[in-house]
Formats: sequence, C-alpha cells, structure tokens
Amino acid sequence: MSKFGQLSFTTKLFLCLLLLLTILLALLQGYIWNSTETDLYNNLGQRAQLQARELAVIPSLIKYVQDKDTDKIAELVTDVFKQSDASYIVIGDNKAKRLFHTANSPLYVPMLGGDNQEVLKGNSIITIRKGSLGISLRGKAPIINANNQVVGIVSVGYMVDNISQLHKEKLVPFAIFCSILFVILFIFSFCFTKLIKKQMFNLEPRSIALLVKSQKSIMESIFEGIIAIDLNYNIININQSARKMLKITNNNKELVNHNLCEFIKSTDFIYNSNNKTEDSHDQICHFNDCLVIANRIRIIVDDKIQGWVITFRNFNEVNILSAQLTQIKQYVDNLRALRHEHLNWMATLSGLIYMERYREAQEFITIHSIDNQKSLDFITQHFKIPAVCGLLIGKLSKSHELGLQLNFDPACQLSALPKTITEIEFMSILGNLLDNAFNASLKNPLGNKNVLLYLSDATDEIVLEVSDQGCGIDEKIRDSIFRPGVTSQNPKEHGIGLHLVATYTQKANGYITFDNNQPYGTIFSVFIPKLDEIQRDIV
Repeated sequence: MSKFGQLSFTTKLFLCLLLLLTILLALLQGYIWNSTETDLYNNLGQRAQLQARELAVIPSLIKYVQDKDTDKIAELVTDVFKQSDASYIVIGDNKAKRLFHTANSPLYVPMLGGDNQEVLKGNSIITIRKGSLGISLRGKAPIINANNQVVGIVSVGYMVDNISQLHKEKLVPFAIFCSILFVILFIFSFCFTKLIKKQMFNLEPRSIALLVKSQKSIMESIFEGIIAIDLNYNIININQSARKMLKITNNNKELVNHNLCEFIKSTDFIYNSNNKTEDSHDQICHFNDCLVIANRIRIIVDDKIQGWVITFRNFNEVNILSAQLTQIKQYVDNLRALRHEHLNWMATLSGLIYMERYREAQEFITIHSIDNQKSLDFITQHFKIPAVCGLLIGKLSKSHELGLQLNFDPACQLSALPKTITEIEFMSILGNLLDNAFNASLKNPLGNKNVLLYLSDATDEIVLEVSDQGCGIDEKIRDSIFRPGVTSQNPKEHGIGLHLVATYTQKANGYITFDNNQPYGTIFSVFIPKLDEIQRDIV
C-alpha cells in the first residue's frame, strides 16, 4: 500500500481539497494572465494606431515629409513624443525609408519589419515585428497629402519587454489576492476536515461502513422490536422484529422517512410532550392491537436531542414467562404454608398425645378437619375453574400462616371466564389484590385481620371485590396508584402489582375502582364484562 493510502481519511481529504484549490487557482491565474495580456496588447495596439493616425493628419508634418525636411520633422515629432507613453516614433517617406527615429537611428535607411507595404497602400495597421530596437507592438498609419497620395509613414511602437513589465505590474495585485485567497482556502480546508472528522466521531469510512453493517446485523438479530425516529417522528431505522410485531409488510427502505403515526396509532408513550426531557423504561402500552412492554431512549448528539430509540417486546410472551415463575413461586409459598401449618398441627397433636389427652387430641383433629373441609368444599363447589381453586386454596393457607382470616362471601360463584381474559391474567388480578390486602392488614394493628373476597359471575359481568381492614391508601398516591413503581411498600420489590391489575382489566374491556372501607382499610372492585364489544353489538 502506498504512503498516501496509509493516511487517514481526513488527511487525504485535506490534501485533495488543497490540491484541487491549487489547481483551480493556477487555472484562474493562467486565465487572468492570458486575458490581461491580450487586453493589454489590444489596448496598446489601438493606442499606437490612434497616435499614428493623429500624427499622420498634421498638416505641417505632411508638408515636412513631402519636403523631406528632417530637422522640422524631428522638432515636431520630438515634442509629440515627450507627451506620449510610446517606446518610439518613426517617420518614413513613401519608400519606407527613415526620416526620423526617436532613438536617433540612422536616417534614409529602410524601416525594418516588412510590414510597410500595406501602409503604403493607404491602410493603417497593428503588427508585432522585430525592428532596430527589438520586438515591438506597432501601430502604423499612412501620411496622405492633399492629392490623396501616400507620401510617408508614421510608426508608433511599444517594446514587448516594456509591455511584459507593465503586464507584470498589473498582475501584482492579483497575485497578492490569489495568495491571500490560497491562505484562506487553506484554513477553510483545514477547519472543514476537522469538522468532518468530528462529525464522523474520529472514525475512518471503513470503520463507519463496518459499524453500519454491524448495526444492521445487530438490529436484525435482536428479538425485541427496535424503531429509531427523528424529532418529527419520521422513521430512521426499524428492525425485522418490529415490522413483524406491528404487522408491517414494507421493507426498511420503504419505511425510512415515513412518519411513525402511519403505522402506530397515537399514544402518549411516543407522542407525549415530555419525551424531550426524560426517558421511559418498561412501560406497558398498546401499539395498535399489540400489548407491549416498551422503552423510549432519547438520542443525544452534542447535548441536543435528535430523536428517540423505541424498543418493545410482546407483553404476552413476557407475561407467560412471568406467570409461570409466579405460579412456581405460589406453589412454593403454598407448600411452605401447608408445611408450617401441618407442623404446627403435628406439634399440637404430639403434645396432647404425650400428655395422654386423647379426647382433646381427637376433638382438635375433628375441628380442624371440619374447618378445612368446609373451606375446601366451598371453594371447589362455587368455583369451577381448577386454576382459580388452586390459587384460593393456597391463599387460604397463606392467610392462616400470617395470622389472618380469608373469608368468602356466600354468594361467590365462578363458572367460566370470558374470552377477553386468560386464566393466567385473571389469576394475576386475583392474586395481586389478595396479596395487597394481606400486606395492608398486617400493617394496621387496629384492624380485625379479616379479608373478605366476593367473586361472582351471576350478572352480565364478572365482579371481583376484595376488602380488608388494613392501613388504607395514602392520599398522596391515590391518583397514581395504578402507575408502575407507585407503592406504599418498598419500591425496590413492589409497585407493579396494581399496574398489572389495571392493565389486564383494561385489556379485558373492564374497569377497576377502589374506596375506603369502614372503619379501616380499602375495598378494590374489578368489573369485567362477559361479552366483548362485537358480541354486545350483536345482542
């Protein structure tokens, strides 16, 4: 590889710009040089011809030339020559022999140059010829008497050396201007290349190309949907996962510079006015009909926002995994609660038997068996969904372990769930509301430690109501209780439960309310219609 090829891109750009500017200035200077020289020769030639014509019509000069009075001619022309800027003036007769020369050249010798015959025919001319003094620019005119006869020649000349010197003097200001312009262009090229280098983040084009290709490969390999947009919400880049989740059939090239609102309906998550001042993480929102968990990160360049990168993943897929982990955790909690309760029973029975209190041991077994059986019978008879039954049995055991009492309203019943909500989503709603009620009840020493559950599908909607005698909801967070991260407990571990409850309820076209319980605590009510909007319209 040549030394030039080893230079950085900005250095090569600087050198190329400098070379181009040098060539342009050289061409410009050559053009100005030639055009100025041509104009100078034309102007001086016309001036020489004009002076020759003016001398040729002086009556006294015509008379002196006819008489060949060299003294009078010298006297007359010398005065004229003193007022002229010409290099020399020569007067000749009708045979092209000198009658006068300002350089005191010999008289009555032929005028050199070979350009006199045209003048003797009566024409004035402009020529460049070599004479006795050297090469000169000449303007010649015939001297014509009253009889219209050519009696002599007037030749006014400018030496080419003098013209060249004059030409150089005229070009000095332009040369200075070109030098200043070259310096300015040099500085401009240097600053321009520095700016380009800064804009390219000090990367070489090959590195940028590799980075772009790597970015494209990374974008397509990421499972999450990714969309980059500018400040006008026009798409800059989008990956295959995003197109698939949003059901967009256009390719990347067709999507670039198209407004995002053409593909995603208006949502505060994307089009909120606060987007320019803050980022957003793990927000649950709807992109068209797709429920997603989305992040919005600002693109900052030179401390100015230039757009956003939106990443999102299908909430259902995340929810399935989360639900599976939640179920496992619930199973573990339920087993742990049952184990603790069983150990307590066994310890009690062991003590009674050790003390030979057989009758009390039998009564203890009978009472607890009857209570547990009643609860189990109530749950299995009134709730026909096995997953819900298993959840309630687990929560019942957990309440006993915590020293609480989970009571069921006698009117409870649940035969089936509507198509708008899955078992996992409904179990999440029910489990989160019961857990919150348990936690609130433990925080209030004045409450009766009872949690009441009402769950019924007797009407055209499923009604779920959980009431407790707990600590209630702080007035400061009542308006934002369903937002993610808002909680009265440790925010590192909580703040998502009620948000999930509200999200699943809204997805099922339902709604949730809460109110204060008397004398303490809170009542949460969830209403989920059995029929979706299309079915209701048909009915």
